[in-house]
Amino acid sequence: MISLTDSQKIGMGLTGFGVFFLFFGMMLFFDKALLAIGNILFVSGLSFVIGLERTLRFFFQRHKVKATSFFLGGVFVVLIGWPIIGVVLEIYGFFLLFRGFFPVAVGFIRRVPVLGSLLSLPGIRTLVDKIGESNNMV
Repeated sequence: MISLTDSQKIGMGLTGFGVFFLFFGMMLFFDKALLAIGNILFVSGLSFVIGLERTLRFFFQRHKVKATSFFLGGVFVVLIGWPIIGVVLEIYGFFLLFRGFFPVAVGFIRRVPVLGSLLSLPGIRTLVDKIGESNNMV
């Protein structure tokens, strides 16, 4: 079992609530208050889980400037009151930030019994192969 510090436990809770509020805000037709709360909780939870220095190092790497600007710009646009445009910017920035992780996630999901068989269906397989092999989704 993985041992977590108290701040990491708090971060997991904040991140979980952030994802919940983001999902719930999208389900309620892009409610800007819920999306703003979700964004703040998600980003603060992430910094609690991996630490403030590592969070800043992750977001502000030279090759991730475009992705970070789209993600944080989307958070800012949601906070000023344009939720649909902000969420689109956030999603694009999220995919740019974590595109290096997608092949690892696809490889893991392919080994899960039920999900692996779903990913091998004809229509889904080509899309998953493209995501799993590609290191640049631009």
